[in-house]
Amino acid sequence: MEKTATFSIAGLTFDWNVVISTLVSMTIVFLLAFWTSRKLVMKPAGKSKQNMLEWVIDFTNNIVDGSLPNKTGNSLKFFIFSMFLFIFVGNQLGVAFTVDVGGNTFLNSPTANPLVTMTLALIAITIAHFLGVEKQGFKNYFKSVYLSPFSVLFPLNLIEQFTSFLTLGLRLFGNIFAGEMVLSLLWQLAQSAGAISFVPAFLLTILWQGFSLFIGAIQAFVFVTLTTVYVSEKTE
Repeated sequence: MEKTATFSIAGLTFDWNVVISTLVSMTIVFLLAFWTSRKLVMKPAGKSKQNMLEWVIDFTNNIVDGSLPNKTGNSLKFFIFSMFLFIFVGNQLGVAFTVDVGGNTFLNSPTANPLVTMTLALIAITIAHFLGVEKQGFKNYFKSVYLSPFSVLFPLNLIEQFTSFLTLGLRLFGNIFAGEMVLSLLWQLAQSAGAISFVPAFLLTILWQGFSLFIGAIQAFVFVTLTTVYVSEKTE
């Protein structure tokens, strides 16, 4: 893992890389949403920016409707849209840009850090459990989630809830971190033997960046899809 710089506030230690990369991803998402939603019309013509925004909204709405075609799903559509855009942009950030200063990494994919992906997973799982309690009441929620189909399975059901949280966050982290590690190794290969190694390493880097873009999109899709599935399991 890359070396990063830290700073402290009120006794708490923060990672500059996580803070900067997360803020940059959030800013890009906001600017994209702001730009594509300006001057909306009823029937956009051609390949307009509004069509692009509507396509993403329809895409994420279909993900929600696939698992939650109800009032609960409707209330989650904006959250899933925002989550998908943030993860997608965050996954691609390190493919396009990596900033190292003095041996410390200050900008790459925020989702290549386990703290970020586990936080996203915690948000998703917490929302699922909260909506489950809100819709069913605590007693029915506890019975359906932890004591179903038999109360003797309570320990296994409890472990399942914890492993769902772990796999949701670690799957995203593992895929993005591995992609950035390969790019770093290809860059080292390019510098190892001058022009002899630079040309093949450059071509491999272009191919791997294209593959990483695809993986980043798939992982954003998988994350929000599993989030809707978990909410469905807790509320239905």
